[in-house]
Amino acid sequence: MDSAHELLIELARRHAFADLGALAARVLPNAEEIADVCEFGQRLLSLDAEDFAVEAHAVPSGLRRRARACHMPQTPREQPRGALTSLRPAYALLLEVIAVRWHRREMSPMMAALHIASEYLPLLAFEPVLGHAGDPAEWPAGLNAPGSRFGVIGDRDCDHTKAEQSAANRTLRVATEPAEGWRAYFDRQHSQVAGAFATCVATCRNPCTAMDWVAPADREPLALRAKVALAFADTPLVRLRHAAPVGHGFGVPSPEEVLSAWERSRAVLDKNAVGRAATRDDGFPIRGLSALFSAVAGAVVEPATLLDDIADHLVARMS
Repeated sequence: MDSAHELLIELARRHAFADLGALAARVLPNAEEIADVCEFGQRLLSLDAEDFAVEAHAVPSGLRRRARACHMPQTPREQPRGALTSLRPAYALLLEVIAVRWHRREMSPMMAALHIASEYLPLLAFEPVLGHAGDPAEWPAGLNAPGSRFGVIGDRDCDHTKAEQSAANRTLRVATEPAEGWRAYFDRQHSQVAGAFATCVATCRNPCTAMDWVAPADREPLALRAKVALAFADTPLVRLRHAAPVGHGFGVPSPEEVLSAWERSRAVLDKNAVGRAATRDDGFPIRGLSALFSAVAGAVVEPATLLDDIADHLVARMS
């Protein structure tokens, strides 16, 4: 690099927001502004969804508004509802984060992002029929209709695991709980509810009335999307997480191991029209992943440009 200034520009282009924010104070006259924007960018890169809506006045309002669309509400009545309105902006950000981590060869945080994507993918599948992205304050009344076993703890005819039954029971009343209970539910149980929903429509051996609210015309396409969402969570790619520090081991998969696991995963998913999307060459670093998320969503989900736009803003403010 010819100068410290060029180094900072390169850090911005590489989305190294934490490093840039730490070094800016030594070089730039507007270091406080740059540090605020870098903190904002780092939250997004780290997928710290609780804090996406934290006000950062140095950040342009358009960038803050796009981040808020991925924010998880911290109280039952918080407005706007962010990622509970639609998960599509959050999945677009997940794809961008996965791509950035891939290009930086940061496999461990990339695997963590893939794991998050797998946990909530069933709710992305349900969004077209729910009209929202799994907001416990907006669940259809039919979930708790006569004959429904959804959330009935200990019901042996229900295919949900004990953890899913407990989470399903909690989700039916969490919207009336204090903010602390709401946050605890999202920390520990909401992803279990996502899996429980998919089980109800895709694999349940003893169907009850819990999903009778789904329109007849929507049932088969929904079941197909939910089945693929469940399958993705059990692919060799997602299971690689358990070989990384974010899982239960001490190794980190190499890029070659990731691509090999994904090729095996594509073969597993290539069983129906929705899963077959994973075999497309969509231009994404993990080829077909963006197309797969779009197929499960029933709508186009492409990588966001939020991190790139933050980097561009930083470069402009340092020029």
